Amino acid sequence: MNDTNHDPDLAVSRIAAAIGEPARVRILYCLLDGHARTSTELAVVADVTPSTTSVHLNRLKSERLVKMLVQGKHRYYSLQDSDVAVALEALSIIAGGSRERFVTNTSSRLVQARTCYDHMAGKLAVSLHRRLRAMGWLTNSRKGNSCDLSIEGVKGFGALGIDVEEARATRRRFAFECLDWSERQPHLAGALGAALLRIALKKKWVVQDLDSRALAITSFGRREMVSRFGIQP
Repeated sequence: MNDTNHDPDLAVSRIAAAIGEPARVRILYCLLDGHARTSTELAVVADVTPSTTSVHLNRLKSERLVKMLVQGKHRYYSLQDSDVAVALEALSIIAGGSRERFVTNTSSRLVQARTCYDHMAGKLAVSLHRRLRAMGWLTNSRKGNSCDLSIEGVKGFGALGIDVEEARATRRRFAFECLDWSERQPHLAGALGAALLRIALKKKWVVQDLDSRALAITSFGRREMVSRFGIQP
């Protein structure tokens, strides 16, 4: 007799049962855009009470369909990995139809670019982080959400005018991924993220608002984002 814990047929059956509930389906497809959500937001999407949403999320976690990230006092949920996303996309093709995209009520100026403590956040910062990953400058670390620089990354940040060794010498984490408040995808934080913001301000890529956390992207900054990183703010 097969071990029920390793029986692939039973595993598929459990996962299908976990997906096969309307509220959980709405939660999963809401997370398909790659953004993390709080349980409160997912309760609205699922159209059930917060307590019921918690039960659903626990079920989805137990089947490794979603994962939870704790940041400060908040808990964010996202799909477990790309395999789950691919499976959901395939189910959508079989089922047909389309789904509405989740939209937040965050101020458009703050969404575009802002400060998050001493580093950049918003669409610009998330795009930069994604591009730094694609260029191979940032590498994964064994310590949770920490990251490091490749040889190309050290050279690249140095070319921007950032003293990497000085950033490493500070009494704080060198570099790590911070989940973006509005984008719900990671941006670069830590001493390296702070150094990147200082350079962006010094080179006038962005200008700090006097009365808010918003950062205005200058015309020069837009050109630099395109020429240096291949991204269009």
